[in-house]
Amino acid sequence: MAAEAVPEEVLLNNDLIKELVEVAKDTALLHGLLLRTKESPYSSEVVSYIPFTLFPTPVPRDLFQQALQVQTLFNQLVDKISRDSCFLEEALAGPIKVDMFTARLFQIYRTVQQEACAQSIALCLNRSDYMLDLRPDRNATLKQIEINTIAASFGGLASRTPDVHRHILKVAGLPEHSKRVLDNNPAAGLASALAKAWELYGSVNCNSLILSFCDCNAKYDTEDKLESVSPSVEVCFCGSLCMQSWEVRLMMERSQAVKCPDIGTQLAGTKKVQQVLAQPGVLERFFPNEPEAVARIRATFAGLYTMDIGEEGDRTVAMALANPEKFVLKPQREGGGNNIYGEEICRVLQEKSERVAYILMDKVNPQPSRNYLLRHGSPVKLATCLSELGIFGAHIRQGTDVVWNQCAGHLLRTKSAEYADGGVAVGVAVLDNPFLV
Repeated sequence: MAAEAVPEEVLLNNDLIKELVEVAKDTALLHGLLLRTKESPYSSEVVSYIPFTLFPTPVPRDLFQQALQVQTLFNQLVDKISRDSCFLEEALAGPIKVDMFTARLFQIYRTVQQEACAQSIALCLNRSDYMLDLRPDRNATLKQIEINTIAASFGGLASRTPDVHRHILKVAGLPEHSKRVLDNNPAAGLASALAKAWELYGSVNCNSLILSFCDCNAKYDTEDKLESVSPSVEVCFCGSLCMQSWEVRLMMERSQAVKCPDIGTQLAGTKKVQQVLAQPGVLERFFPNEPEAVARIRATFAGLYTMDIGEEGDRTVAMALANPEKFVLKPQREGGGNNIYGEEICRVLQEKSERVAYILMDKVNPQPSRNYLLRHGSPVKLATCLSELGIFGAHIRQGTDVVWNQCAGHLLRTKSAEYADGGVAVGVAVLDNPFLV
């Protein structure tokens, strides 16, 4: 049975829905929920509203609080992994043999590990993503889908959506419902961490320079000092770098700049690391004598299985081939649109040597909801939807001292149940807000 945040008489009132859709679009534009159009992707003269849901989506309050409360532990975990070169080398031994992207990242990591550390300040802005797994007894549990240490986007837009949904609910005659849409300001939380890292850097001049990897490639070679551009430099990566920019990435890692993330933190976010962490005794390596922390993190893990060459990997393959609809095959990537489902899993697993580039994960069975998805140029219709909850984290370490460890806010994304995979950036999911129940 699908759930929704508004009464049936509102959800199925076509005349009211038409009115609310127009109100929603105008309200989104007024609150700066904007993006360039597909037709004019490089023009700032033509914009539309960001895709979003007409109504917020129900989320159990206890599971929402669980996700918030475990975030600082995940912040610590990612930081500890990023500094454990032995663990990363062992965990990624299989993927780096067949996945050239991960191999190049690890080559840079190994290079800078062998050199004197240029910068003691480590800044991580991450987002841990979850779905609510509906068990046979109809109770839901929180299960982590992935942790994004580089593709941790939408903090700014997520800060603006609550007021949009509150206004829609008030216009719909549901003012009490509007009070259950939480305040949310990940933009402030993430920006505060950036500002703190800049403060720790020790510069008195606030200079800012935005450069693409291609710009860096053209302007600065590996002999240049990146920090000579500005008295204070923070390098924040957006998405996966293009292959011709590996020398630039190495230059950045060697520089005095504060990286967000640094190369070790990016590797800590790989799916293989996620799978290895689920093995018995591994979390205890990073949280010795902290059984409560271990239990809280482990409670969010779905079933995760190795694809390594050997007996255990062979058992995983046999399990996946027998029931491919029960699993997801995941490569070492962030950002959505990369996962493999159903019979496609069987095709990929025919290549034995390539399988170590992936991990296998239990497919989560989320509670569906009904909503209207508003997207420029698409018809508005009532759809059965699935949602994914993201929790933003901010962590700063200086040397061995943790100086900042906070949960920075949340993000809810919703998509039509007809799609197996894909986020907002690839045109499948839309922005949403949790409606606590």
